[in-house]
Amino acid sequence: MKILITNDDGIYADGIYHLKKALDQIGEVLVVAPDVERSAVGHAITISDPLRVFEAERDGVFFGYAVNGTPADCVKLGIRCLAKWTPDIVVSGINLGANTATNIIYSGTVSAAAEAVIMGIPGLALSLTAFDVKEFDYTCRLAVDLVRKIEKNGLPEGTLLNVNVPPVPADQIRGIAITRQGKGRYEEFFDKRVDPTRRTYYWLAGKRMILDSDEDVDDVVIMRNKVSITPVRYDLTDMKMLDELKKWEIEQ
Repeated sequence: MKILITNDDGIYADGIYHLKKALDQIGEVLVVAPDVERSAVGHAITISDPLRVFEAERDGVFFGYAVNGTPADCVKLGIRCLAKWTPDIVVSGINLGANTATNIIYSGTVSAAAEAVIMGIPGLALSLTAFDVKEFDYTCRLAVDLVRKIEKNGLPEGTLLNVNVPPVPADQIRGIAITRQGKGRYEEFFDKRVDPTRRTYYWLAGKRMILDSDEDVDDVVIMRNKVSITPVRYDLTDMKMLDELKKWEIEQ
């Protein structure tokens, strides 16, 4: 297989390093990733500034291309300019931190997979739902299995897979669940501070709120130490509202 890998944690993150080593076993892999962390940039693309690319090394050898842009930029550049082939799949990750519920709107990890889908290529987003994870073996094995299954079965046009792995040792994972995107969100607040020059600044913080209780919702499944796999589409049309809106008889 021809596999393009990206992320939003940056090309020097541990997750993308281990993911590439795993996927090297089953295909030809190209890494195109942000030069630094670009978490929570959503589906932003760069249109007013030039994108610069340089070769990045890890372990003293070429690892991939680093881009001073967003994850979506990396997918576009990778497919259109840097790869010598059209990818069979784009894999985004392995991200640290959950990309579930309403959080996927902000996620650079999921948006990279979505950009692949927009460009007609299957997309897979992978996240470990903690920020202090040191063990990537299970998620890498899962990534290999899912890439092979996507190769065999395909994905519907316009659909990506969003995968979240609970932050527990592999022997404590209680299975894999096919899930819906939940409605969980953060209870947010801004911490007001003053810098040494007496200028005020604000730092966004928050506490995660779980608003769902259904057994087939991503956040709930993760809390039960199961892997969550959610098929995600980016058609934001409210189909139920279409006919209702027509009744408004909005005048020209």
